[in-house]
Amino acid sequence: MRTELTLTRPDDFHLHLRDGAMLAGIAPESARDFARAIIMPNLVLPVVTGAEAAAYRERIMAALPGADFTPLMTLYLTEASDAADIVAAHRAGIIHAVKLYPAGATTNSESGVRDMTRVRATLEAMSEADVPLCVHGEVTDAEIDIFDREAVFIERVLDPIRQAVPGLRVIMEHVTTKDAVDYVQSADAGLAATITTHHLVINRNHILAGGIRPHYYCLPVAKRELHRQALVRAAVSGDARFFLGTDSAPHADAAKESTCGCAGCFTATNTMPILAQVFENEGALDRLEPYVASFGAEFYGLPRNSGTLTLTRQEAPVGFPARIDTGAGPVTLFDPGMPVYWQVSARG
Repeated sequence: MRTELTLTRPDDFHLHLRDGAMLAGIAPESARDFARAIIMPNLVLPVVTGAEAAAYRERIMAALPGADFTPLMTLYLTEASDAADIVAAHRAGIIHAVKLYPAGATTNSESGVRDMTRVRATLEAMSEADVPLCVHGEVTDAEIDIFDREAVFIERVLDPIRQAVPGLRVIMEHVTTKDAVDYVQSADAGLAATITTHHLVINRNHILAGGIRPHYYCLPVAKRELHRQALVRAAVSGDARFFLGTDSAPHADAAKESTCGCAGCFTATNTMPILAQVFENEGALDRLEPYVASFGAEFYGLPRNSGTLTLTRQEAPVGFPARIDTGAGPVTLFDPGMPVYWQVSARG
């Protein structure tokens, strides 16, 4: 049995750091293990211009004095987005992608896109400049069941986008269904997907069976067990089209444990031990490193990191803190609900 694993320092290709007191409290949790992260732009006032992305990056770095961590910024796509500003920000290295939120799909998505025809010219400009598009892949039509929103999005929105703008590089973020896995695997080039830590571990029963568990509630919501199994197979497959994006999304406990609780699982602190356990359970520990440290970098055109992260297998299950205290209130850490025997033992 393998008891030690040294990896190239990993990247997180989908991360929420929030702002203000929450940013200050939770950013160190990601910077501890990850060298870089694609930062989501859905703040209360969304990050829509290159200047706003640069300013947000400065706030992130101010919260991480001395940390060896690089935030990879994104812009929030709106129907009023300035294509020239997007291209200029990308060429200047200020941003690495643009994020599509269907309006109303998730946290702070009210400024998102309602009519895809209104962003067609922007997507064409992005394609010409090789600016990747990250997508939150859900429709928001009231008549579509929440568990079907990802599959319908592929058919109604994503595939038409890719047919209309074939040169556009697209990342389907936080995929949750076998439908999405199959769609990514059907593409020859220009399409990839991130898979979260929590969607590899939980299915929808974990949220609802035996009582409502608000800290397992996320968007896209976890699906049936057959979909979770498809995600695990994709993650451990060695297919370079699938890589880690935690979608670690902190909310203060008061906002999660309420009559209308916020969506999001906070996994920044314990993602790497959980992933080591998932990959070990599947007999695929040798495939963990490319999943967390090379496939995403290759898709985004980034060099691999130079540092390392070492995980050691313990004889007894490892414990994690129940919550992280922040100036915005305590944030409950994702509980994998299974024994985890791995812990980070060295960072180099």
